[in-house]
Amino acid sequence: MLARGVISATLRSAFQSPTSKYSISDVDLESRGFLFRRTISGLNLDHLNSVFVAVGFPRRDPEKIKLALEHTDSLLWVEYSKTQKPVAFARATGDGVFNAIIWDVVVDPSFQGIGLGKAVMERLMEDLLQRGICNIALYSEPRVLGFYRPLGFVADPDGIRGMVYSRKQRKKK
Repeated sequence: MLARGVISATLRSAFQSPTSKYSISDVDLESRGFLFRRTISGLNLDHLNSVFVAVGFPRRDPEKIKLALEHTDSLLWVEYSKTQKPVAFARATGDGVFNAIIWDVVVDPSFQGIGLGKAVMERLMEDLLQRGICNIALYSEPRVLGFYRPLGFVADPDGIRGMVYSRKQRKKK
């Protein structure tokens, strides 16, 4: 399901403020062994793929993941220092000016429920908004839409409906 971020002025200023308060601070996360990374340097794609599979995404070709990440405008992942593996991830692509789409928001199931997903989303949103990008969309499983609502996302705002091209194979007669 497509959800678009309609960011209110209050929410936008909170994300753009250099002193904005996150739901959980970098210092608190670091004290628990979680490190934020903003580049693909050090990101083991096989380990990332394992997180994708663990949350129900299909296994992906690591070379295609690498290519996709090279064409990503903004990304954020969390490394667990004890294992040196990614445990949370999100990325955004777009035109760099007006529009962005957030993709692949995942948290390893072993680490869900402790605020990593929200922490990643807050920082990714802040990065996009600080660059002046305010039309932000994402694709989400319907079962997790409630996670995105407190971050300012709404499904089908103002009657806007997303469409997706689908190549369905035609049945042969």
